[in-house]
Amino acid sequence: MKKLYIVTILHNVGKFVLSVFLLSVLVFTVSRLAPGDPLYAFYGERVEKMSAAQQEEARERLGLHEPLVTQYGRWLRGAVRGDFGISYQYKRDVKEVIAARIGNTLLLGGLGFGLTFVLALFLGLFCAWREDRAADRIICAIGTVTSCIPEFWLSLLLLLVFAVWLGWLPGSGAYSVGKEGDAADRAVHLVLPLAVVVLGHLWYYAFQVRNRLLEEVRADYVLLARMKGLGGRQVLYRHCLRGAMPSYLSMMAVALPHILGGTYVVETVFSYPGIGTLAYESARYQDYNLLMVVSLLTGTLVIFCNLLAGSIGGRIDPRMRRHGGADGWEVKSR
Repeated sequence: MKKLYIVTILHNVGKFVLSVFLLSVLVFTVSRLAPGDPLYAFYGERVEKMSAAQQEEARERLGLHEPLVTQYGRWLRGAVRGDFGISYQYKRDVKEVIAARIGNTLLLGGLGFGLTFVLALFLGLFCAWREDRAADRIICAIGTVTSCIPEFWLSLLLLLVFAVWLGWLPGSGAYSVGKEGDAADRAVHLVLPLAVVVLGHLWYYAFQVRNRLLEEVRADYVLLARMKGLGGRQVLYRHCLRGAMPSYLSMMAVALPHILGGTYVVETVFSYPGIGTLAYESARYQDYNLLMVVSLLTGTLVIFCNLLAGSIGGRIDPRMRRHGGADGWEVKSR
């Protein structure tokens, strides 16, 4: 048993390393074949005043004149040592640029993730308890509509109403000028972005919780408990919820990169200084070194969470092995 466990871990580690390597090759190749000149990110409008010889010399200094294979090999050797180069746009070490922004993304994404799953659990429980009644139907209808609204459109709508028309909330940034350490000011700036992150994902997961609980409600052991005289609410909270929790936890592992990735769009619309805005800026200005690290951070999180969900799914609930690990949630709830 222990040998099988070790083999499984090594197999997952191998898949993880290989996936990250292939991702780095793909991002590196696509970013360098994309149209645009990264010299504009580094030198700005001064590039237009450079002669052809000066531009070629600048490319040599940045290592852009070499073949793609050579460039990738040089980047990979540096990345293994923890050296990801400098950002063409910010003229600083890539790690410093990301370190200054990643805290904001983790705060927004972490709060969004926590609120989404806490609210989804309670909302799913309530809808399952009131199945096919007026409250359940109304919530299902409203949830279906809100889940279909694109995040960028919802962001613009909230900006227009609460930041422009009413002026109640700030419409951009993570804090006011000079108030970086003011928790209250940061909280006010988080209200609109956090609302979009939560509303954009809440009903999808609440609906999954509702359906999974209703499956448990119709299971044989629940019918037996009801025959013994247990009340509907008692059965739902004590028995059905316990049976649904393993799948719920596995779904959380899969959803983590999904929700954190959703903050990227929100950050761009609200000019929130996080990894999302860095991703947009690095792609726009061909800031290759920064783009590589941002893409790898996101991709690594997605790969790790999917492997984690697949690994723990069968351990916390053997029934999930028959339904394909974490994906078993969606299969069973249809």
